[in-house]
Amino acid sequence: MPDYFRVRGEQPGEGIPQPRGVLDVLGVAAVVLDAGGRIVFWSPQAEQLFGYTAREALGRYAGRLLVDEEHVDLVIRLFAEVMESGQSWAGSFPIRHKDGSTRLMEFRNVRLLDDLGDAYALGIVADHSTVERVETELALCERLVSQSPIGLAVMDRDLRYLLVNPTMERINGVPAEEQLGRTLRETLPFLDVDTIESALLQVLNTGTPLVDQYTVGRTPADPDDEHAWSVSFYRLDGSGGQVLGVATSVVDITERHLAATEADRARRRLALIADASARVGTTLEVDRTAHELAEVAVPELADGAAVDVLDSILALRRAGMTDSGPELFRALAVAAAYPTDMVGAADTAGDLASYAADRLITQCVHTARPVLVSHVGEDDFPRIARDPHAASILAGAGVHSYLAVPLIARGEVLGALDLVRARNPLPFDEDDIILAGELASRAAVAIDNARWYESVRNSAATLQRSLLPRHPPHHAGLEVASRYEPAQASSEVGGDWYDVITLSGDKTALVVGDVMGNGIDAAATMGRLRTATSAFAELDLEPTQVLKHLDKITARLEHYIATCLYAVYDPHRNQCRIANAGHMPPALMRAGRPPELLDLPTGAPLGVGGVPFEATTVEFDPGDRMLLYTDGLVEIHDESIDQRLQVLLHLLEVHDPSLQATCDRLLHALRKPGERDDVALLLARAGHLDALHPPDR
Repeated sequence: MPDYFRVRGEQPGEGIPQPRGVLDVLGVAAVVLDAGGRIVFWSPQAEQLFGYTAREALGRYAGRLLVDEEHVDLVIRLFAEVMESGQSWAGSFPIRHKDGSTRLMEFRNVRLLDDLGDAYALGIVADHSTVERVETELALCERLVSQSPIGLAVMDRDLRYLLVNPTMERINGVPAEEQLGRTLRETLPFLDVDTIESALLQVLNTGTPLVDQYTVGRTPADPDDEHAWSVSFYRLDGSGGQVLGVATSVVDITERHLAATEADRARRRLALIADASARVGTTLEVDRTAHELAEVAVPELADGAAVDVLDSILALRRAGMTDSGPELFRALAVAAAYPTDMVGAADTAGDLASYAADRLITQCVHTARPVLVSHVGEDDFPRIARDPHAASILAGAGVHSYLAVPLIARGEVLGALDLVRARNPLPFDEDDIILAGELASRAAVAIDNARWYESVRNSAATLQRSLLPRHPPHHAGLEVASRYEPAQASSEVGGDWYDVITLSGDKTALVVGDVMGNGIDAAATMGRLRTATSAFAELDLEPTQVLKHLDKITARLEHYIATCLYAVYDPHRNQCRIANAGHMPPALMRAGRPPELLDLPTGAPLGVGGVPFEATTVEFDPGDRMLLYTDGLVEIHDESIDQRLQVLLHLLEVHDPSLQATCDRLLHALRKPGERDDVALLLARAGHLDALHPPDR
């Protein structure tokens, strides 16, 4: 049987009516009287209300059957008024039940006329207490809906609004009359309608409510600000189980949302500061520190970041700034949160750029205060960018907010951190100024340390190089190549040296040493020892005697000791006399043999005092090569010295076209970036003497 022929409330395969509507809930009965007051129609509900079956009631006078004697006259009068006037009557009236009890009923009586003109009285009856209860519940529901601080709405099965309470009107910013009968898409098209409708249909189809769904958006009620709501959807079912529609409840939780957002921002800011503490200032290099600062700032704080330092600061000159006049900046780093053209608007790292006094970055360093442009306008771009072309790039990239904070360390302004936002829709605010200032402050100290360390390192390296031989002169029967490479950290520059000294009788002294210390003091000590070594060598002393005198000199130097290898090559005898003062053993490469480390008496370092030195004679024939080096070539923290020495010997098995090439290859293979020790190499190859005067005796 088709659904539309089914008895109201009947389920397929069943014939028992179930209460489904308001009339069923009220238990409304229908009774019809003829003009004489006899009962001519009696509904099943009348039997439930009065206790009489239809057989017992039909044909009897209603007044005598249902009304107490004391009320009969009143009933007759009311009945006559309805029948004569045709006006309805409604009210409460006591009725006698079949069981003898009196019950108050709610009546609505109207006159009916049939096609013959005969008059009848129709009585619609319900239990008074039931009607009163339903009225109370309806009033309560109406008050709850109309006065609720929660937005409430009811939609039918086609998702058209049937009811919208005043709170929902205020939330949506649309009057109720403009929503009733319309869909969500028609009334609030600016919301994420597809997602909301999908959720509503899911609830309609499954009956499973969706509770406390978090959503953020804007409505006509407040189009300039985002609000957050907790939204719940419930399916409405009739008493018989039929689907009526879906109810929506909306609670404005904007304050809670803002508090949670602010707490999340605070957590992210703390995390960013912690990240900066770990990532910024990892080296004593100005450029690297600037790059670390720029990379930390994006994307969490800005879409683009640039670090610019005053050129006078890098030159270790006092800035001597005034509040007027241009400033010369050196760009150190640029970073962006995503591929963008606005990177091209920044100065290239390493370039110098002069910015006039009216530029925002210049104002930032002149005042030593942040410069904030929350909403960048067309007139602001020329004051931010270096030239009109760069200004147009920034405008085209969508830059809408700008912030510059000074880099200040030890009371001195070093430069500025420039930040811009483009994709991030939020403008910079006071909280961003505080965060950027914290990052800039930490980075400025690291940059300041790095620039001073680099200055010390450069000074030490310059001093050390000035004390080393520049271009060794020609030496009889000997070809020599040398290298010196300083450490990467400024505090490690210092004490390694080498020397090649021409002696009488065509002999040559080869010297490599290492002052145990670092910095300018170590370099100066190295210079003193090198000068002394050269002086003693000129006296044509034995290697052991040279080391003995150097030991005495070093012992008089406070807090310093040194290692040294001193070798004298005699081309007439093809021999080397070698003495060692605690230094690394030299490597000897002979034709047709594998490279080897010479087994020499180690000796005590210079400065220990009281320990005699021993000399060893080594055959050094034409074509043989000998490598003298400092420990910086082979010592690293994660491998043993024995392993590294074996690696060195393996590398020396290769015969390069020149001694210079061998030096370069060894440094490339054995040195790693960021090494914290300097290194000196001295590579010699014995040659042939064609015409030499006899050696001096």
